[in-house]
Amino acid sequence: MNEYHITVPFMRETAAMLRAGDYVYLNGTVYTARDAAHKRMYEALLRGEELPFSIKDNVIYYMGPSPAREGRPIGSAGPTTASRMDKYTPKLLDLGMSGMIGKGKRSAGVRDAMMRNGAVYFAAVGGAGALLSKSITASEVIAYEDLGTEAVRRLTIKEFPVIVVMDSMGNNLYEAAGDR
Repeated sequence: MNEYHITVPFMRETAAMLRAGDYVYLNGTVYTARDAAHKRMYEALLRGEELPFSIKDNVIYYMGPSPAREGRPIGSAGPTTASRMDKYTPKLLDLGMSGMIGKGKRSAGVRDAMMRNGAVYFAAVGGAGALLSKSITASEVIAYEDLGTEAVRRLTIKEFPVIVVMDSMGNNLYEAAGDR
C-alpha cells in the first residue's frame, strides 16, 4: 500500500494510479452532497438542466456538517453511508466525476460505472467528524440552501485523510479484507 498527496479535482490518470488500500491526503476543492441534494441533481439532469457545479474531474464528499463553532469554517464533518447515493451515482460518474468520499460498501452498478469511467471511491473514518473538520479550511453553500445541512457545499481541504476503498480497476478493500 502506498501513500499519496493528491490535489483535487483530479483527472482519470491520477485515479488510475491509485489502488485499493492506498492512503491518500487530499488537497484542494471537493463538493458535499447527500441524499436530498443527489435527488435534486439527478432530477435536474433528467430535465436537461445543468448541475450547480461542474462534476467533471470533481469529487463529492457524502457529508452533512454540523454547525460551525466560532472561528471555524465548519462543524463536525464525518462521512455518511455512501450506498444511499448508489441510485444516482452511475449517472454522475458517466458525466466525469472522478471520485467519491463516504463510508460503507457500494453497489455492483456503482463499481461498474467506476471501472467504465476510471473513478475511485475513498473512505473517510466514520465517527471522526471532529478530527476530519480540522482538514477543512473553507466551506461555502453553493446550491440548495433550503436543504440545510444537506445543501451542496464547496469545501477547501488540506491534507484530508482518506483510504482508497474501491479503485478504478474494480478492486475492493472491503471484499479483500473479508477474504483474510
